[in-house]
Amino acid sequence: MRKRAAVLCGAAVVVAGTFTAVPADAGTPQSAPSASAARLTWKKCGTADYPTLQCASLKVPLDHANPRGRQITLALSRIPHTAKKYQGPLLVNPGGPGGSGLTFAGFIATGLPKAVAAQYDVIGFDPRGVGASKPALNCGPGYFNPVRPDSVPSTPAIEKANLERAKSFAAACGRKYASVLPYINTISAAQDMDSIRRALGAGRINYFGYSYGTYLGAVYAKLFPHQVRRLVLDSIVDPTGVWYDDNLSQDYAFNDRHRALMAWIAKYDATYKLGTDPEQIETKWYAMRAALAKKPAGGKVGASELEDTFVPGGYYNGYWPYLAEAFAAYVNGKNAEPLVETYENFGAVDASGDNGYSIYTSVQCRDASWPRDWRQWQKDNWAVYEKAPFMTWSNAWYNAPCAFWPTGSLKPVNIANGKLPPALLFQATNDAATPYEGGVTVHRLLDGSSLVVEEGGGNHGITLSGNTCLDKYLAAYLTDGRVPRGGGEADAVCKALPDPKPLTAKAASTSSRGAALHRLLGARS
Repeated sequence: MRKRAAVLCGAAVVVAGTFTAVPADAGTPQSAPSASAARLTWKKCGTADYPTLQCASLKVPLDHANPRGRQITLALSRIPHTAKKYQGPLLVNPGGPGGSGLTFAGFIATGLPKAVAAQYDVIGFDPRGVGASKPALNCGPGYFNPVRPDSVPSTPAIEKANLERAKSFAAACGRKYASVLPYINTISAAQDMDSIRRALGAGRINYFGYSYGTYLGAVYAKLFPHQVRRLVLDSIVDPTGVWYDDNLSQDYAFNDRHRALMAWIAKYDATYKLGTDPEQIETKWYAMRAALAKKPAGGKVGASELEDTFVPGGYYNGYWPYLAEAFAAYVNGKNAEPLVETYENFGAVDASGDNGYSIYTSVQCRDASWPRDWRQWQKDNWAVYEKAPFMTWSNAWYNAPCAFWPTGSLKPVNIANGKLPPALLFQATNDAATPYEGGVTVHRLLDGSSLVVEEGGGNHGITLSGNTCLDKYLAAYLTDGRVPRGGGEADAVCKALPDPKPLTAKAASTSSRGAALHRLLGARS
């Protein structure tokens, strides 16, 4: 399933359009005129990490086809530009769907070179239904509270318990938000982005999205191609698999990353004492899972919670040392405390997570059709599980409310686009959440785009995380629109950063840019 990027050939560059003062109504299509055309009132809302952060709110139509109907509120944030050269607003999105973008604006602004960030108003936003936007959805508070049924439906009773949970969550969303759910989808979120553009008084926007944010950005670009100035997509959703097939593809990729963790643990047997054979270590991990299914650690970490704890390791290898320590303590020392602590740090879901999951399901279930016959889910997921057992059924139940969702489905957007300035794409070859093929596909569908590949990288979200090779391409593009041009599948190739080493000081690992990014991207972005 994994491909490898071609070696970069040549060093030609092209330049995306420079910023010009285009009238706000230039180009087509446009959002319908409404309160969204009003100017924004910015107020200070700085934090210790981002003291210059400002916040505002914007009313937009719930239904953009009925601009004078019910209005909802979007929460916005801004790090203002400080340089004389102004390149316009840079809208940023961390993914999800369901990720909050308010502090994400601060992360991006502080991660870019100061001279580059100073030329943009970096604009964060909570998409409709998320966080500080109103209404904020929370279909099932405490839905992920421990201990949940085992994710693997090895008996009819376990399967029934998981099915009832999924059905009840979908039904709760329908009861609480019947009038809202039809409008929680990617197309509506993209239309909101154009309302933000108009409220900012900008003729065109720059956009930088990670994970699901790459699909959101591509959909915006399809709907409003003449309003796009620059477009950066990092860790790219395959738009041809939205969303059922994409989730099945994830299962294989996450299994590969889990095995990469097992191999890493084997490399450091002197530290973890779990053995030097990755397959035997993996056997110990599944034995731990079976034991926790019978007796959850600390009354909190059963089999499903163990998966919740280790799935983040598939997104970011900076978590591997913590996961390995907890694994080793449980297996070698019969000490469950580190495992419980690691679950609380990486796997547990709080109220903001409940909100994020409510939006995740609302968007994905509405965006595209899902099988409504559970027998299709059984057939597909058991077939995948035979080859990739680590996350298959956990992922299936995570998405299972879509089999029972109370709204109909839309059609996925064909994001193929020949009307854009050059877009800059970033993709790691071993990314599990958005496998490599998605980056190659979007590179092909966006005419004139440039693909920068992190060879051997397995993290999800790769720019502004310490890889200076990747970041130099990002900085050049945001400075003057330059993109690399190569002769192969990729236009440029960067080596991945080395895997982490076992912990020596926890503070050193948890304070990195990579860790900060992955906290913002969320567990299943």
